[in-house]
Amino acid sequence: MKNQSKALIMGGFVVFFWATVATAFKIALNEISNLQLLLIASSTALIVCFIELIRTKKLNLLGESLLSKSTIFRGAWQGLMNPFIYYLILFKGYSLLPAQIAQPLNFSWQIVLMILMAIFLKQKMHFNQVAGVLVSFSGIIILSLNNSADISGKLSVFGLGLIIASTIIWATYWLLKINEKQDSVIELFVSFLFGTIYLVVVSLFTPMEFPPLKPLLAGIYAGMFEMGITFILWSKALKLATNRVTLTQLIYLSPLLSLLLIHFILGEKIGVLTVIGLFLIIGGILISNLKQKSTIANT
Repeated sequence: MKNQSKALIMGGFVVFFWATVATAFKIALNEISNLQLLLIASSTALIVCFIELIRTKKLNLLGESLLSKSTIFRGAWQGLMNPFIYYLILFKGYSLLPAQIAQPLNFSWQIVLMILMAIFLKQKMHFNQVAGVLVSFSGIIILSLNNSADISGKLSVFGLGLIIASTIIWATYWLLKINEKQDSVIELFVSFLFGTIYLVVVSLFTPMEFPPLKPLLAGIYAGMFEMGITFILWSKALKLATNRVTLTQLIYLSPLLSLLLIHFILGEKIGVLTVIGLFLIIGGILISNLKQKSTIANT
C-alpha cells in the first residue's frame, strides 16, 4: 500500500473519532464538572502517549528530553495552554451550550489562527483570505444568534464567550508552536504530564466524588480519541502523506459527521441556522485556503 493511501486511511480514522468527541463531551458533562472531565481525559492521554513511547522504544529519548531545561520550560507553558486552560474553558462552554453550537464555533479556530499570523508574523492576507474570514465570521454570528437551538430558547452568552475564547487560545497555541521540531509524541507526553500535574493540584482544592461509570467512560474516550491516539495518528499521517492538502481536506468532514451524531445520540434537533452557520464557517476556511493550502496542511 502506498504511503498516501496509508495516510488517508489514518486520516479517515482520525476524522471519524474527532467527529464523535463532541457527543462524548456532552455525555460526560451532564454528570461531572469540566475539571473532573479534563482530569480523566488528560490522564488517559498521558497513559496513551507513554504506551506509544514504549512501543516505539523512545523512553531513553524521553529521559534525555526531560533533563533538558528547554524541554521542561516548553512543556510547562504548553501544558498550561493545552490541555489545562484550553480544555477547561472549552468543556465549560460545552456544558453551557448545545453541542450543535459549541462544536462548529470551536472549528473556526483556523480562521483565528490566520488573523493572528497576519498580526504577529506579519503575513500578508490576500483578498481570498479576507473574504474567507468575513464568510466564516458571518457563520459565527448566525450560530451565536441561533437561540432556537437551546431548549430554553436563549443561548448562554457566557457559554458563547467561552467557546470563542477557546478558539483564540487554541489558535495562539499553534501559532507559538509553528517552529517546534521536537518529536511529536514526546512533546505531547510532556505537555500532558504538566497539564495533568496542574489539574491534580487544582483538584486537591476542589471537592469532587468518584465519577459514575458513564461519564468516566466518556472521559476516557475523550482522552483516547480527542487528545491521545488521534493526535499520534494524525502526526504519522502528515509524515506519510505525499499530498498533505488532500489529507487535511478530510478534516472538513468532521463537523458535518459530528452534527449527525449529536442529533442521533444526544437527541438535539439540528436547526437550519446551525447548518447554515457551519457551512459558512467551513466555506470561509476553504476560501481562505485557496492560495495558502500548504500553510494549513502543516498545522
